[in-house]
Amino acid sequence: MSFLCELVVVTVVLVFYGQGFAGEIIGGSEAKPHSRPYMALLKRNVSQNQVKYCDGFLLDEDFLMTAAHCQAEFITVYLGLHYVHDKKNVQEITVKEAFPYKDYREDGFVNDLMLLKLSSKAHINNYVKPIALADHNSPVPQHCIVSGWGKTSMNAKLTSNKLMEVEVTLIGDENCPNENSFCSEGKTGPGRGDSGGPLVCEGEVAYGVVSSIYTPPSGGKQLYVFAKISDQKRWITSTMKKSLIKY
Repeated sequence: MSFLCELVVVTVVLVFYGQGFAGEIIGGSEAKPHSRPYMALLKRNVSQNQVKYCDGFLLDEDFLMTAAHCQAEFITVYLGLHYVHDKKNVQEITVKEAFPYKDYREDGFVNDLMLLKLSSKAHINNYVKPIALADHNSPVPQHCIVSGWGKTSMNAKLTSNKLMEVEVTLIGDENCPNENSFCSEGKTGPGRGDSGGPLVCEGEVAYGVVSSIYTPPSGGKQLYVFAKISDQKRWITSTMKKSLIKY
């Protein structure tokens, strides 16, 4: 099956303890083509006959970031992509090594971050560019943007063939299921499906990683959860440096 056909396969959702993978864009609109050149589509071979997708974002010519629950046996990265049927200016690069955050916990998607080292350097141009990461000195954001190629409604059977985006408003951290996360609520945002894209705030700065959907045990409002980047900035920088020295 070709890449273009595989993209429209409905992603199986894993849900437990009221929390499931996230990433499709619900209630959004098409992004301006190539206005988010840091975005990456990840084709994940999770078993011999099973392919799934996540999103990710470029940090520099060697590394991407995505969600830790997007681990797979083999990952192919597509950079410079907007419309999935148009491969012009698209760079296809395999992943050489994956670095899930050392304290990632699958039961609750705590610290849901992962670095991916590319097998060859990305070519930086007008269609492919890295994004800056937030640190502890960055202002606490409120209004942010999430983008991705996932389904555009909860009832949709097919994923979007164009990059979509939506604005989300963050709520207080005390409402999130774990302290190392941002949360938003409402009818628009990332939904069930492919994950790992950036929570972009304050211009063009990545503050979080699209992680999961959380429904409180009490039956309260559904929350969209994003793993905080600033909390793990030291680990991110250290891991990237050590990996480059290693090779």
